Parts: sequence; C-alpha cells; structure tokens
Amino acid sequence: MHRIAIWVFALCAILLSAMATPALAQITVTDVTGRTVTLAAPAKRIVIDDGRYLVALALIHDDPVSLLVGWPKDIHRIGPAYYQQFAQKFPQIETLKQTSSSAGNLSVEQVLATEPDLAIFSLQSQPSADEISQIERAGVGVVIIDFFNHPLENLEPGFRLLGAVTGREERAEAFIAFRRERMETIRSRLDSAAGKRPSVFLEPHAARTAECCASPGKGNIGDYIALAGGDNIGADVIPGITGMLNLEYVIEMDPDVYIATGGPHMEGTKGLLIGPGYDEATIRKTLERVVSRPGISGLSAVQNNRAFGLAHQLLNSPLDILTIETLATWIRPDLFADIRPEETLQKLNDEFLAVPLAGIYWTARK
Repeated sequence: MHRIAIWVFALCAILLSAMATPALAQITVTDVTGRTVTLAAPAKRIVIDDGRYLVALALIHDDPVSLLVGWPKDIHRIGPAYYQQFAQKFPQIETLKQTSSSAGNLSVEQVLATEPDLAIFSLQSQPSADEISQIERAGVGVVIIDFFNHPLENLEPGFRLLGAVTGREERAEAFIAFRRERMETIRSRLDSAAGKRPSVFLEPHAARTAECCASPGKGNIGDYIALAGGDNIGADVIPGITGMLNLEYVIEMDPDVYIATGGPHMEGTKGLLIGPGYDEATIRKTLERVVSRPGISGLSAVQNNRAFGLAHQLLNSPLDILTIETLATWIRPDLFADIRPEETLQKLNDEFLAVPLAGIYWTARK
C-alpha cells in the first residue's frame, strides 16, 4: 500500500506539472500573398533573399545573425561599412552560407542546403508555386514579404509577420507604433495643407551611367514622395514601379525638387558617394558633380538650391521612416521645418537597432 501511495503521488505530481506548463502553441501567419503558413515554434534557422531583412531583424532582435543560416551576402544593399559593424559585433555572419538573392535566380538546392526551418522571400521575385512546394515538402516554412513594391501598405504587416515567426511580437509592435506615429504626423499636416504639391524628380543611382534618367513610377519610392507631399514626375508616364524618363521630359517638367540617390556602390562612377565612410566634403563634392550634368544643371530645382542627396540604402528599407521624414523636410519645408530625421535616427539607435547606424545618409546642396 505504501508503494502504491508513493506511485499515485508521483503520478499526480507529473500530471499537475504538465498542466502547469503550457504547451508550445503553433504560430500561424498570413503573408503578403495571402498564403497561410503554420510553424510549430518560433523560427531559429532562417534563410532570407535580401540583406535588408537582416536590418529588419536587427530592429526586433538583439542578435539577428543568430537567427540566420543563409543569406545572399548582398552587402551593397546595406552598405559595406554597415556590414562591417555587423561582422564586428556578430562574427558568425562571416560563416553564413550564401544563398540566391531576390535580384537573381532562385536556387531551391541552395536554400535547402542551409537546413532552415523558415525561408523568407521578397514579393517582387517570389518563388514559383512549384518551387514553394519543393521547399515545403522538405519541411521548411515559406513566407513572402514586401518592402519594395508597395512599402506603405506592406512594410507594417511584414514586420508583424517577422515578429510572430521569431517570437518577437512585442518588439515588432513597438517598432510599428514608433514608425506609425511619425508617419501620422506627416499625414495629418498634409491633410489640412492647401496649395499645389511641389513636383519632384528622384533619380536612383544618379550618374551611374551616361544614360538618363532612372525614376520611380507607381509604387516603391514614388509612394514615399506622395506621402511626403510631393508630385512624382515619373508617376504619370512610367507604368511600372520603376522605369526610365527621357532627359527632354525631365527638362520639360522642370521639377521643383531634385533628389539623387547614391552610396558606396557608386565608387568608380560619376555618381553620389554618401553614407558611412564618406565625409561631408566628399558627399557635397560628388552631389555637385551629379547636378552639374548637362540638362540637370539647368533645372529650377538645381538653380534654386532645392537639390538633395540620399543614401540608396535607405530606400526599400525597414528604416524607411528616415526616408519619409527626410523627403518631407525637403519637399514641404513650410510644413515640416520642425521634423528632425537625425533625432529619429538617434531613437532608432537607442531603442531598437542591434547594430546602430553611423554616418551621413542625406545631404542638401548649398
């Protein structure tokens, strides 16, 4: 009887312990394409097809590199200086396997070779249904997010998804609230503003080649220009997200505001050098070089000193609030003279980013 009592007591203790310990709940998310994906637990072995998703993870996780088993090593998308900061803090990034980029052709074999539990792909280059099926049959979850096509619509749900699949929901929601508050400040002022919107020509990778002129169309950075109070001159003539404008058209439109993007990837070209590793003198010199080109130099925006330079690494980025605020101060200084993107950057560094940003990411011609 004594032994039976001990056995019953032990069994009850086990049952009570099991009842007190919650079972691991499955995680179910819906991606940007409407696909429902279920994970048994937060992902710990992730493969991504865009280095900017590493920055997104750095906003919600103290050690974002620990979550990755593969990435495209597309260092230019975050900048080599910023990559070196990641490598100094998280040396294991150097040992991650290289997988295909959203800018290239997907290799299912490369993805599966990393033995991930989750693969995150970009909307603009998402895998085919057959490729997704191959990956899922190997027991790997697949989600699609979008920071490129329509970032104003899709970046927030993309962050919410990243928070859910990594078990960082609270941190993701905090960042979403931070970004939304600042966006609403801009939206609310524009809603009550009168007058014509200034026309804007934003030239991505300006002067990288002799050909002119690249421009956003409908979506992508064009959405940011509209949110910041501008009228994108490419929106009416470029049917897609990005495209090309004739120089004659740009001259005819004679925009009120001109913005060039550049970065370290413009080394060896006549383009804008900006971002970590470049001092103010170099940035201003190369911006002047960009706006001195035939056709561009005569634009009213250039003549009136409403020409600006922006690091391309801030475009299609999880840090897009910096782009939005910067554009707003350039396009509508009458409404947003008190907006301080540098203060927003400091808050991002202090409160969110596992690897703080340093350097000059935007500049104005003087």
